[in-house]
Amino acid sequence: MLAYFKESIFVTVVGFICAYIWAEHMHPGSGFLALFIVLFLSILEVTLSFDNAVVNAMKLEHMSHEWRHRFLTWGIAIAVFGMRFLFPVLVVAIFSHHNIVEVVKMAVYDVTQYTHYLHVAHAPLVSFGGTFLMMLFLTYFINEKKEVHWIAPVENFFVHFDKIKSIEAMLTLICLVIFAHYNAPEHKVGVLVAGILGVVLFLIIDGISHMLERFEEESKKRSLVEGAAKTGFVSFLYLELIDASFSLDGVLGAFAISKDIIIITIGLAIGAMFVRSLTIFMVEKNTLKHYAYLEHGAHYAIGFLAFIMLFSTIKEVPEVVTGMVGLVIVGAAFISSVIENKRNAAETEKISENAEVKQD
Repeated sequence: MLAYFKESIFVTVVGFICAYIWAEHMHPGSGFLALFIVLFLSILEVTLSFDNAVVNAMKLEHMSHEWRHRFLTWGIAIAVFGMRFLFPVLVVAIFSHHNIVEVVKMAVYDVTQYTHYLHVAHAPLVSFGGTFLMMLFLTYFINEKKEVHWIAPVENFFVHFDKIKSIEAMLTLICLVIFAHYNAPEHKVGVLVAGILGVVLFLIIDGISHMLERFEEESKKRSLVEGAAKTGFVSFLYLELIDASFSLDGVLGAFAISKDIIIITIGLAIGAMFVRSLTIFMVEKNTLKHYAYLEHGAHYAIGFLAFIMLFSTIKEVPEVVTGMVGLVIVGAAFISSVIENKRNAAETEKISENAEVKQD
């Protein structure tokens, strides 16, 4: 098992060394405090993104080995540098009307101003991420073809809505309008527009994904590889967007723990590496097949995260609470899966014993 996490452990060691040197350079004597903050941020990132790892594993199971490798190489570069460092810089650049170089200087030398602009951008950003994840949650459960249920009464209730066309988008937009109504007047339009964009982007990516999956099936019959390549790219893009939506809350919330963008980037990068390693571990070990309810738990956690993100447009929610809710739900799904496996094993053993008795 340790072999799957050796790259993450290496990145952790390098990250700790860099964080210590940077902190001592900026504020002599603050090196050990920086190490503690990096450790806390990395744990927080893993906690917030544990359900993300399960969703990633679901998608990666159907991707080629080549695209799995690209997800781990290109994907981690996008996740670490793109989402954990460049993304908040771009957001501040847009809202402050400064160029990127000026914003980077602001992030390092004028942290108060930098965090002010991030705070201004908070509501639209989490609205976008919240509606995107809400669509993901509803699309999973509102599905007549889903055969395995974890919490049967709830999931059977969701299945009934599958007969209504575009019900996922309707329910998500209703939630968006309700939360936007309770936002401050200056935030309402931004929250609504960003939330609608989240829904539209999900529908575009999901629609293209389904179209290319059908194209891939037809291509296989004609022994073509073009379909698989296109589907792999869309799946890669889909996973990166999911990662971006998951990371929004953590990236923005990290500034409540530290004001140093370099320390924040290192901490979140270490966490992101462990999430990627956990994803590969689950794919290689067929974890989702052995623990039937993990998928359900991850999507319930996504639903709660989406709700919390939309709620946070009105009132701030501590990231620790968000992370613990997801971890508890996925943990409960894992325990339920273990219990179900033991029950199935006991029933199989009992059937075998009865068969032997009949033969005697």
